[in-house]
Amino acid sequence: MTSVMACIDGSPSAPAVCDYAAWASLRLDCPLSFLHVLDENRYPTSSNLSGNIGLGSREHLLEELAELDARRSKLALEEGRLMLEAAKKRALEKGISSPLLKQRHGDLAESLAALEDEIRLAVIGKQGDHANVGSQVGSHLESVLRTLSRPVLVTPNAFKHPESVMLAYDGRPTMDKAVQLIAGSPLFKGLPIHLVMVGADTNDAWEQLKLAKENLKAAGFDVQIAIRSGEVEPTLHAYQNEHAIDMVVMGAYSRSRIREFLVGSNTTKMLSTSRTPLLLLH
Repeated sequence: MTSVMACIDGSPSAPAVCDYAAWASLRLDCPLSFLHVLDENRYPTSSNLSGNIGLGSREHLLEELAELDARRSKLALEEGRLMLEAAKKRALEKGISSPLLKQRHGDLAESLAALEDEIRLAVIGKQGDHANVGSQVGSHLESVLRTLSRPVLVTPNAFKHPESVMLAYDGRPTMDKAVQLIAGSPLFKGLPIHLVMVGADTNDAWEQLKLAKENLKAAGFDVQIAIRSGEVEPTLHAYQNEHAIDMVVMGAYSRSRIREFLVGSNTTKMLSTSRTPLLLLH
């Protein structure tokens, strides 16, 4: 059975990750799992320190360094276990019956890829516990979004119960799939949906929006549609602020890094500037 899988660490966003994951688990009526991954770059499973010891150094120095490295990894594992237990307690208080706890050693994106068959929705904080100073996006987030084909909910540092949703609609097949996914999922049932397209105000664009609107209305949603001109990121945020929208749904990174190098990535821009959760779909 698939689950909502929340990736937790020691970052300020961890409580919000727990709360949004619990919210999604209850809405989807599916299990909740918490995942903590011990970064192999910070806490390697084993170390060969012989190349770091100068000539003439004594053997016991090498042994002491290896023991220190082992103690650090052991403490980090224990810290992760305590984080998982705290997340479980928080989820139980939110009404989750039996949250599952998972701990892995390695790379976050690779760990999630290995667990992909178990994931219905991944939830991850915008900033990890060792994001670069000044960075607006966690160091592992882009690789997770590029690796994982499941929907990923990226959370801010504080939880707010979602009461409205905006789908950044661009007419691509990915967004038509997103409309079908929203229509068939209980995640947003009962919430108003705004379909917003940024681009030229043409008859073809309106026809695409109206078709998407009808699909959502047939599923019982209250839907508003709009076309706005301007640059994608600031225009979407302006509409979001104007209508006090709590969550944004949009396409994730394309598969082509070369294309994004040439034309830029709206995903990156939205991730960097958003103050509300983003649900990213492939």
